[in-house]
Amino acid sequence: MFHLKSLELLHWDYCQRLTLPLDGAIITVAGPNGSGKTTLLDAMRTLLGLECSGGRSYKTYARHANADSVWLRATVDNRPRTRQSSSRPFARSLLYADEVTLACHIARNGGDWQRRYWMGDGDVPIEALLQRPEREWLGLEAWRRRLESAGLSRAIARVLALEQGQTDRLCEYSPRELLRLVFDVFGDQEVLDRYEEARRHQQAVAAELEAAQRELAHGQAQLAELASRVNLYRQWQARVRERDALQHDIIPALQWHGARRDAAQRLWQAHRQRQRLAPLAQRLAAQRQALAALHERWQQARQVLHGADQAYQAARDDAERLGRQRDVLHDTLQQQARLQALAAIDTDHGELQRRLDALVAQAQPLQARLAALQQERHQLSTERDQLSDGRRAPPPPPDVEAFLRELRRANIGHHVVADVIDIADERWRAAAEGVLRGLRWVVVLDHADTQAEAMALAERLRYRHYVVPHGDAVPADVPRDSLLAVLRVRDTLPGWMIETLRRIRRVANIDEGLRLGGEWITPQAYWRDGRGGRSVWIEPREHQFGAAAVQARRQALDERLAQLDTEHARLLQRLQPLQHDIDAVQQALRGVGAAQQLAQRATEFQQAQAALQALQPALADAQTRMAQALQQLEAARARERELDRQYHADQQQLQHDQSTLDEQTRHAMAALRRARDEAAALRRDRCPLPASWRHSAAVQPWWAQYGSAEGARNELARLQRDLDEGQWETDPSVEERHTLMQANVVQQELIVRERQAGNAAAARAVDNARERYIDVLRSTVRRYRKNIVELGQLAGVEVHAELPHLDNDDTVLRQAELKVHFNFDGKGHIGLNDGEASGGQQVIKSLILLVGLLKDDETPGGFVFIDEPFAHLDVRNIQLVGHFLKSTRAQYVLTTPITHNVEVFEPADITLVTSKKPAGARWAPPIGVLQRRPA
Repeated sequence: MFHLKSLELLHWDYCQRLTLPLDGAIITVAGPNGSGKTTLLDAMRTLLGLECSGGRSYKTYARHANADSVWLRATVDNRPRTRQSSSRPFARSLLYADEVTLACHIARNGGDWQRRYWMGDGDVPIEALLQRPEREWLGLEAWRRRLESAGLSRAIARVLALEQGQTDRLCEYSPRELLRLVFDVFGDQEVLDRYEEARRHQQAVAAELEAAQRELAHGQAQLAELASRVNLYRQWQARVRERDALQHDIIPALQWHGARRDAAQRLWQAHRQRQRLAPLAQRLAAQRQALAALHERWQQARQVLHGADQAYQAARDDAERLGRQRDVLHDTLQQQARLQALAAIDTDHGELQRRLDALVAQAQPLQARLAALQQERHQLSTERDQLSDGRRAPPPPPDVEAFLRELRRANIGHHVVADVIDIADERWRAAAEGVLRGLRWVVVLDHADTQAEAMALAERLRYRHYVVPHGDAVPADVPRDSLLAVLRVRDTLPGWMIETLRRIRRVANIDEGLRLGGEWITPQAYWRDGRGGRSVWIEPREHQFGAAAVQARRQALDERLAQLDTEHARLLQRLQPLQHDIDAVQQALRGVGAAQQLAQRATEFQQAQAALQALQPALADAQTRMAQALQQLEAARARERELDRQYHADQQQLQHDQSTLDEQTRHAMAALRRARDEAAALRRDRCPLPASWRHSAAVQPWWAQYGSAEGARNELARLQRDLDEGQWETDPSVEERHTLMQANVVQQELIVRERQAGNAAAARAVDNARERYIDVLRSTVRRYRKNIVELGQLAGVEVHAELPHLDNDDTVLRQAELKVHFNFDGKGHIGLNDGEASGGQQVIKSLILLVGLLKDDETPGGFVFIDEPFAHLDVRNIQLVGHFLKSTRAQYVLTTPITHNVEVFEPADITLVTSKKPAGARWAPPIGVLQRRPA
């Protein structure tokens, strides 16, 4: 290590410019407190690139000078320690002169201060330094490295930075810190550097390995996440492709093939339906021929009936004529008998009056009954005249006719139930007529918005039947065993009526109805509903629905008229004799005698008796012929009625079958046209389809998978729902990122393997460097122990140092300690800082430890700053310290306050005396220099 030879200050703190000699072993800086002793040491520290003491800095001293720049310059010894030039302290800086100049230039840089360093051969003054080029000036770190290469290690730098009163700090180090400091000072720097470099390299490699492993783990996690996202993306792509295939390919193809298959099926069904209608048409043609033949037979029967009726009328006329003649003759003879009876009582007027009263009493009921029969016959005749052959139904009652007339007058569209229903099966007429009896005059309006006006009319006319605002068409799917199935409905009906007729089941008898349960009716009109069973039978003359009802009512009216005629004739036969007796009694009462009349009419009575006897055979013959004619008439009438009934029934059945055939034909033709139109549309729609899809075999796998186009649409809806509701990856770049990440992970795995191999090699290098480091450390510790033991002998102190336990392990090395014990005046061993030493002993211990760091038999030299080393020492200890310092070959810069104890100046070769700056002065007084003459 080099020695200081001189120091020059320019504008440092309050020093204007001064040059101080430092070419001595011990330099003592003395002065009162605040006179600049520490300022002088801080100048040396700043020049050496160290930190100032007490929280001060070089900027503080630069500002005090109130100048633009500050210069610190020193000359140091650069003589070789051996005969080789490379042993010079600054040889590594390529400085080979015996003296080297060290300079520090502090200048303003904007609003701050900046320091730069320079070193060179020889004694270079400040003025010459101003001419040095910029490239020769160094920064702080480069300057410290230059000085470290010259021997100013970091450990010595820490010692040089000890502040005032802190010279005993070395003895406060822990054994571990002291060992580290010793090795830093004495250790082979190359070995230490290699070990530190190997450790740093191994730590760096381990850190790189750990970072690489973390990056690999992170990359693998990212790769796993990307793999999951790629899987989701591929699943999403598969579903999207399947959805697009379903939407654009499969569904149109299946729909087209399904529509074509359905169209073919419907076309085949339409042809089959037309084929099935051909036998029905043939059967209808046969029915028409049979109906024509039946009509011919009916006409012949009518002609026979007409002839029989004429024969009967002629026979009846003869019998009636002869009967009337007989009756006249009987009446004449009865008058004779009554006159004879009256002649017996001719003179008794009271008896005549009583007889007249009795005869009148007998005649009056007969006359009343005869008048009622005549009135009823007149009404029935009028009603029969209204039932002409062209009417489809009997006329409505007067109240119904009046209400319908008002509706027509108000232009309200309507129809009644009786006008739109025909009974197709005569076997069930009684049942249908009975159920519909109370519903026949229900009015169904064509438009619901006219119901207010129609109901107002019904209210005014007190119409007792329902007025329904709108009706419903009878559905096609009517149960075959329902009552509705035997009705032919030409217009709409109320919905509730349709439901009622649908609900009533037709049964053959009551037992079958009870067995089946529910609501039913028999052919004899016995109806059971939810309330119970009752008969709804009505007489045929009250039937209302269809032309058959007209015929039935006309036939019933004819039978009733015949009964009325028979009863009328019987009443006349009973009434005429009574009337003649009444006339005779009345004449007797008027004075015409019965005997006189008998005398006057004797000839008439005789002729009547003779004529009656002659008329009896002719009347009997006429009655016989009339009976025969009546028998023939009844047979002809029964035959005509049977043929008429059969003809109308067959005619209605033919009409029903013909309408059914026409309806089925229309449906079949319409279905055929629709099927052909669908086939044509399918032929047009197949153009966008690929040619390969037009064959059923091409889409057979789709049929097997989805079943139909509807199944494919359901699958499409499911896929779309999955795509909408599921969590999918839709970014297409994820595959590329996965590929890149996969390559990155592979690269990271290679890097990790390389780092693992490098880490293993670095660990081996560390082990090797540690072994070398341990060898050097053992040698250094032994050397330092030898130094402090020798220094202790010089100071009269017994020093004992325990060699540390060293092993090839970083943990052991970090825990290694250098334990040093001191024995002052035979009082026993004390440690470094166990609190048993006095203040002076603390200074002695620290100086031994400190100088032991600087003591080197091979390369003597170096310098140390010791701020106030004699504090707390008595005269004897000051002498011991002085003697101890002179016995070493190091350079010491000591500070001490002004004291009366001159022993502190005894070891000094150069004494620098500082003074306080006078108040008001800009610069401090010059520093005094006392230099010991050489002996």
